[in-house]
Amino acid sequence: MQPLCSVNAPSSANDERLDGLVRLLGRYFDSAAVLVSGAGFARHIWASPGLSDVAKIIGISETTPTTLVWPLQAQTGARLGTLYLHFDRPHTLDAKQREALLDFAALALDLLARETDEALQRHEIAALRDSERRMALAIAGSGTGIWDRDISSGEIYYSSSWKALLGYADHEIGNRIEESYTRVHPADLDYVRATIQAHLDQRTDAYEVEHRLRCRNGQYKWVCSRGKVVERDKHGKPLRMIGTTTDITAMRRLSEQVQQTATLMTDLTNEIPGMVFQVRRQSDGKYAVTYASAGAQAICGLSAMQLMQDAEALTAIVHPDDRMVFIDSLQLSAEELTDWYLEFRVQVPGREVAWCQGEACPRREADGSVIWHGFMTDVTERKQIEAELQAFATTDFLTQLANRRHFMCQLEAELARLQRSPEQSAAILMFDLDYFKTINDRWGHDVGDQALRHFAGILSGQLRKTDTAGRLGGEEFAVVLSDASLDKAMHFATRIQSELARAPILHAGEPIFLAVSVGISSLNASDASVEAALSRSDIALYCAKRGGRNRIEHH
Repeated sequence: MQPLCSVNAPSSANDERLDGLVRLLGRYFDSAAVLVSGAGFARHIWASPGLSDVAKIIGISETTPTTLVWPLQAQTGARLGTLYLHFDRPHTLDAKQREALLDFAALALDLLARETDEALQRHEIAALRDSERRMALAIAGSGTGIWDRDISSGEIYYSSSWKALLGYADHEIGNRIEESYTRVHPADLDYVRATIQAHLDQRTDAYEVEHRLRCRNGQYKWVCSRGKVVERDKHGKPLRMIGTTTDITAMRRLSEQVQQTATLMTDLTNEIPGMVFQVRRQSDGKYAVTYASAGAQAICGLSAMQLMQDAEALTAIVHPDDRMVFIDSLQLSAEELTDWYLEFRVQVPGREVAWCQGEACPRREADGSVIWHGFMTDVTERKQIEAELQAFATTDFLTQLANRRHFMCQLEAELARLQRSPEQSAAILMFDLDYFKTINDRWGHDVGDQALRHFAGILSGQLRKTDTAGRLGGEEFAVVLSDASLDKAMHFATRIQSELARAPILHAGEPIFLAVSVGISSLNASDASVEAALSRSDIALYCAKRGGRNRIEHH
């Protein structure tokens, strides 16, 4: 038989053993070629020099009359490779050859298993080296160093990057743990020691602490040191601890700047009169107060924390008469993204009712929620001043009834109401105190003023909420009775005269009886102006005066 030749040269001792095996197989079975393929890791072919179609051998995938195929299968069932015996002509193995083939296959399987393991190890080692290179590059660029502490010996290993972090060369730092503590800032030393000890005692899962370390130039850097005990003896005593140290100086500086800015903003908002706030309306319609300044206490009677914990507390203090307006105004602002502005009353337990003014700008977030940034101020004093100015502008100072201008405005409003609803009715009554000039002349103007106030009080006592009384000038008064016929107006005037006769004013213990003349007319939707109706009442009043005073006439 011709000698066999190798198609691929062996690259390892295992390859040499596999090559020797296929050579032995070729000689034993006198085959033209032997092929052992190993699960993609290796391919070993031996063929006689006269056999040139090696590619055809490599492509063999099933048994043919001239080729025997034997799977190389591990005990686990995994197929590690295949053994091919190629002959020049159809060939059948006898029993002895089959037994020998089983032995050869077992040897080939063992060699392939070793080769598979070695290939996996080579792959894992290469992957580990790549991982180490990537980690080294990442650590080098992250301002992080590695340390490895032998707790029992008291020695600690620092990586080059750890030493460079503090500006040291490799040979400039010792490896004793006692020395490492000398670089810790004195103000941080006790805290660092206590944190490490807590982890060594298994009171924490890991060690992590932010502190300052002294650099080679004498300055301090802020670092974050993290570590973990990785080895303990059977009694739980720590033996080895590994960790990292990261430069966080820039981060701490930025954090301090942010904190300073936040403190400044908080101080400023706390000094602003009223309450600065941020309110969020969730997509489900619920509200949350995400920020409130210290002014919340003065406005709401609640601390900022209480408001942030319960947004409903803000709604709860809104005056019941204003609560729905408050809720609806926020709803409208959220839907249309329009600025929110509202003046409303609040009722804080133990305080008088106060007026608040709220203003805020809404913004819709990506999640569908709406955030308002705004402020609330106490405008109670302003509202009181406005009310006083309004009263001054609309009220007769002496009698506290509506002055002529305000009465005429109310009369205009009543006429407009009738013109919208012609089926409705109203009446105008004009009153004139009888013999008022005599009272002034006999008892003086102070008593005259007393008489005017007395009559105004009687008039006010008979009015409904829908009625208006006013002093038109001197001793002349007028009343507009809403939704009243002439008969009702006559009854009203009679009650006034009766009450006036029953209750005289007193001067120096002497009663002074008053009388009043009354002129009445209807206010009609057809009236071109209120002056027309008022003129009819004035004519009726003139008739009452001319008829003997203390009378009631209507037009």
